[in-house]
Amino acid sequence: MIIELMSGTSVHYIIQLLISFLTVSSLAINCGGPKLIDSSTRVTFESDNETLSAASFYMSSEESWGVGSVGFFVNDSGLSIERSDQYKYTANANQNPSIYQTARLSPISLRYYGLGLENGIYSVELHFEEIQIPSGQVWRSLGLRFFDAFVQGIRKLQDFNIKQAAGDSNVPITKIYNVSVTENILDVHLFWAGKGTFGIPSEETRGPLVSAIRVIPEFKATIGIESSSNNSRTRTTGIIIGVLVGVGVLLCLFLVLVRKNRKKRKFSSGYDSEDFKNMDGKAHLFSLSEMKIATKDFDIENKIGEGGFGAVYKGVLQDGNLVAVKKLTSTSGQGKREFLNEVATISAVQHRNLVKLYGCCSEEEERLLVFEYMPNNSLGQALFGSDLPKLSLDWPIRFNICLGVARGLAYLHEESRIRIIHRDIKPNNILLDEYLNPKIADFGLARLYDAAKTHISTRVAGTIGYLAPEYALRGHLTEKVDVFSFGVVALEVVSNRSHEDRNMPDETVFLLDSAWQLYEEGRLLDLVDTSVLSSFSEEDFATPTQRPSMSQVVAMLGGAMEINPPQCRPGYMRDWQLTSQNATNSTTGDGKSWTWGMSLTVEGRSDKL
Repeated sequence: MIIELMSGTSVHYIIQLLISFLTVSSLAINCGGPKLIDSSTRVTFESDNETLSAASFYMSSEESWGVGSVGFFVNDSGLSIERSDQYKYTANANQNPSIYQTARLSPISLRYYGLGLENGIYSVELHFEEIQIPSGQVWRSLGLRFFDAFVQGIRKLQDFNIKQAAGDSNVPITKIYNVSVTENILDVHLFWAGKGTFGIPSEETRGPLVSAIRVIPEFKATIGIESSSNNSRTRTTGIIIGVLVGVGVLLCLFLVLVRKNRKKRKFSSGYDSEDFKNMDGKAHLFSLSEMKIATKDFDIENKIGEGGFGAVYKGVLQDGNLVAVKKLTSTSGQGKREFLNEVATISAVQHRNLVKLYGCCSEEEERLLVFEYMPNNSLGQALFGSDLPKLSLDWPIRFNICLGVARGLAYLHEESRIRIIHRDIKPNNILLDEYLNPKIADFGLARLYDAAKTHISTRVAGTIGYLAPEYALRGHLTEKVDVFSFGVVALEVVSNRSHEDRNMPDETVFLLDSAWQLYEEGRLLDLVDTSVLSSFSEEDFATPTQRPSMSQVVAMLGGAMEINPPQCRPGYMRDWQLTSQNATNSTTGDGKSWTWGMSLTVEGRSDKL
């Protein structure tokens, strides 16, 4: 009897009924404030006044939406001003109760997710009012807040200034966008892009701010049951009653189980809600099917590179955005949850000179990372590539590349919430955007491979020629390892020569040897690429005596710190020996065989590489 009742058209009604229980078709959030009814629209806005922190995620009680924040508020001395549960990452204005009395704010990244939405076209309203920076002729009014806004991963606002958009006044302003929800999830991301004032009128006025978010369906929501056939439309009520009576017990049990296990139900992307919480609102979870469609099933024609961590493919998402998909090799036996945790950590590290991580995929045996696409390939391709037309890199561009890489490394070493040592800085890991701005790639990936290692010396990562001697010989890993690699890359940028060129005379095969020889002969400027001599600035050329920190490198390149010239080669350079033999070791293309070595005395012992 039950089987008969659940067959045919009846199943359609049950599915429709279940959908109406499991999904929502609208949202209204009073960002940073309590639950209230808007006086003008009579719409009830849900409360959003829970305490957030530097890296936290809050899910609403009904699990219909969530909000995540990333970043510390800091004072002029660079110290965190987070005051535990006393600071909620919210703002409050002295005005009549409304959706504009409060606001949710974050120093870097603020992200809202609508969960379990019916698929379809929605109107997304973003309500803003600048309630922290006053108007008028007072010093507090000089504050400038700029941020970007993304909806469903598409940038809708760039360098958005609320006061400016409101005519340089403190009045409400609403931005409305029509977007498509295809996987039951809506993503609204407000992101501070590093612009604006700092500390005016206070340190909390840096970063995005939003007063309210409302999501309205542009379709007829599933709020009831409608027959799929005109001929049976008049029998709808009778069929519904018959179905509900016949399967009432089963339906009630099913609904109880659904509600009890709602936190564990699968989203259409293939992930459950626990996976989603693990990402902490920092990165998007892509499905494997999405990635296969984007890359044409990882077609070899879409392969744009390959490195120690895996191959990289060019991809096109459903919204038309270009991405680079890195297909990782084995990740030291990590499970899905551990992988997602590490990706969430890496995605929180954001800087204009770091390649942006959009999200990841962890399904079946695949581990994929999805990055922003860099149209001008790598610095290595620009300097030494032959299969593509070379880019025109004059001296100002080369100098800005060195400065940008230095800033990115300084952020990883000293400014990021988590300390990251890259370990493999080289031209192929420095990508160039459409304006030839440098962005460091593959930062933090060592965390995915070495998270289970107890001693870093068990695995020396990097590329010969860019490895610092203390790391290559002893496995001694500090930020200065990246500084050494940066120095080699800077020499390559200045000279347009690779760190090793077997076509050069014996004594100048290695770029470091050539640089020191020219320096000792007082002809250091002979190292500069002849193609940039017309635009080259001798004041920009630096050779510090000891490896500084990356923040000091930035200061040197920017002219804020004096550069002390070196007096002599370091010990490992003096001990470097390169000899040509006729019948030993490996033979090169010109018939010569090379024996090379480097000695370094550590703790009274001499080691050979």
